[in-house]
Amino acid sequence: MWRAGIVTLFPEMFPGPLGLSLAGRALGAGTWALETVDPRDHATDRHRSVDDTPAGGGPGMVMRVDVLARAIDAAAPAGDGRPRLVMTPRGRPLTQARVRELAAGEGVVVVCGRFEGIDERLMAARGLEEVSVADVVLSGGEIGALLLLDACVRLLPGVMGHPDSGTEESFSAGLLEYPQYTRPALFEGVGIPEVLTSGDHARVARWRRAQAEAATRERRPDLWAAHCAPHDGSATEKA
Repeated sequence: MWRAGIVTLFPEMFPGPLGLSLAGRALGAGTWALETVDPRDHATDRHRSVDDTPAGGGPGMVMRVDVLARAIDAAAPAGDGRPRLVMTPRGRPLTQARVRELAAGEGVVVVCGRFEGIDERLMAARGLEEVSVADVVLSGGEIGALLLLDACVRLLPGVMGHPDSGTEESFSAGLLEYPQYTRPALFEGVGIPEVLTSGDHARVARWRRAQAEAATRERRPDLWAAHCAPHDGSATEKA
């Protein structure tokens, strides 16, 4: 069973949307498990304090290293081999390749920061991998954690109905996904591209590939350059 442990000041946010649809059905079926740990339960003062003023001065509060360390140890005791992640805008961008690696493992432990951030000493002390889901700043790590878990859970065996659903989509081959169509055949005067109704599977495959390449080249030149580079080294010219 794939296991997710979440260290969060707001455990009531979970499973949230992950309790619905594909992820929710998989959770109910025991395909994956979710546990939350509230750092407040590991505070030592009567106020259950989890933060303090920043060293060196400045606005806001910083989450305490000692309290969070105890919470992480509760979520992942000694011998737990799951990767320990912390959601932060200064982390490495989350990629589909990393999601596939995480989904193929035992699960994850995710630390959700709040306030001005987390005491830096925690990163090395508990071997945290800093992860960012976008170049934006959120109120806390919980929304990013939900995104990460959804991306992983949908790849677990049996969660998606069709075995190819996780392979023919954006980022699976370094490209954005080709456009999709379905009935009705005509909508407000616009029809489905003829190639998709031709019955010629090879022609459909070529069209989809061309569409995926065009969308990637136009919308994500960074992905296009990376996609072209391994082939002939002329990514700059093709981009």
